[in-house]
Amino acid sequence: MGEPSYSDTSFKRSVFEDTPSLSARMISARLDRLPATPAIWKLVILLSLGFFFELYDLLYSGYIAPGLVKSGIIKPSTVGLFGMNGIASFIACLFAGLFVGTICCGFLADRFGRRSIFTYSLLFYTAANLIMAFQTTAAGLNVWRFVAGLGIGVEVVTIGAYVSELVPKQIRGRAFACQQAVGFMSVPVVAFLSYLLVPNRPLGFDGWRWVVIIGAHGAIFVWFIRRALPESPRWLAQKGRISEADRVVSNLESIVAREYGASLPAVGELEPVATSGAFREMWRAPYSKRAVMMIIFNLFQTVGFYGFANWVPTLIIKQGITVTSSLLYSSIIAIAAPLGPAIGLFIADKFERRSVIVAASGAIILFGLTFSQMSSAVLLIPTGVCLTLANNILSYSFHAYQAELFPTSIRARAIGFVYSWSRFSAIFSSFFIAAALKRFGTVGVFSLIAVAMLVAMLAIGFMGPPTRDLALEKISH
Repeated sequence: MGEPSYSDTSFKRSVFEDTPSLSARMISARLDRLPATPAIWKLVILLSLGFFFELYDLLYSGYIAPGLVKSGIIKPSTVGLFGMNGIASFIACLFAGLFVGTICCGFLADRFGRRSIFTYSLLFYTAANLIMAFQTTAAGLNVWRFVAGLGIGVEVVTIGAYVSELVPKQIRGRAFACQQAVGFMSVPVVAFLSYLLVPNRPLGFDGWRWVVIIGAHGAIFVWFIRRALPESPRWLAQKGRISEADRVVSNLESIVAREYGASLPAVGELEPVATSGAFREMWRAPYSKRAVMMIIFNLFQTVGFYGFANWVPTLIIKQGITVTSSLLYSSIIAIAAPLGPAIGLFIADKFERRSVIVAASGAIILFGLTFSQMSSAVLLIPTGVCLTLANNILSYSFHAYQAELFPTSIRARAIGFVYSWSRFSAIFSSFFIAAALKRFGTVGVFSLIAVAMLVAMLAIGFMGPPTRDLALEKISH
């Protein structure tokens, strides 16, 4: 006898009168059998818009740094390894906030739901950035950058869990690629705005302050986004709120069925669902090995990704280019930021995530070392574009991968914990990169990046399990 479709009402009644764990299994199976119609992609796009504002706030540090130096608030170099008046301290304070936000507050989305935390964390870091825009001292700047980092840290964990749980298994990789493609469109936006504003003082107000304030407009859109997003039905089911989860999935099924123009596919195999949400679950097989793997990876990948993304204008200046020209070159390079994830829309679900992560890490090493040898725009820009593409292919791949490795009951908490180590690493890597740049130039910076990415490659290559086209619950067990 074949699997019954969800339209079989007697089967529906028997399932929802059964145990909560069986009901949770049915919710997941119903989601995974949905065709990828426009209704599914609309949810991904809405979450991606939230990610756009998050990345804008996360990545403007490097682009406004020359303006902060010009205004006299911070210095271009760091006095002592951990001096608090340089570019490195400004970047480090952001990542200190991100570290605390991800490691201490990741549980919020597991406890209160993906939808609420998605909304309030965005509003929280937007308010902090607005306050930061009016600071006149390095101390004030750093304090509010830290506070903004707290909210951004919670947001990035929540979005990762949210996307993985809303979409069917066959498009999970492409969903993360779409999220990152939309999100990374913020990079050319912030780079171009910085090019226009940072060297100038529109209306007598420092240009870097305008860049920060413009990013705060995300708060205007968040309520419209929130109204159109349902709570994660997987999270609702795991919390025993089966009737609410059923309403969300039933509504989605009716919309998808109309768009699909045919009967929905039959419900597939019901996979076991982990129900415990205790932190200790992360340290039991098979999750413990995965947690260790992702901690190692995140400790080292940050050196490669943010070592370039947050320092690109400064690195170009170090190559002998003027401040204005470096911002122009950075803007051109930044146009490539969304192209890496856009490529993922075609390849994300065709290759194993771990294989793409390893290949992208190798490309970062190659193009990074090449970039360090360039001094003319003819070679500097295309090499920077290739490095940006590799970085952002890596980004969408590992964000999807780490969200797949843990069960719904601890997904946000686990993502927050393992991802927090990338933020911990970034706190110190900013100072190490500043020291390497001061003593060894761009060659020293990219040699440091190459070693870090090699370690990241080995961690995923030797320890990573397969996840492509598998149900989240199957990966968990």
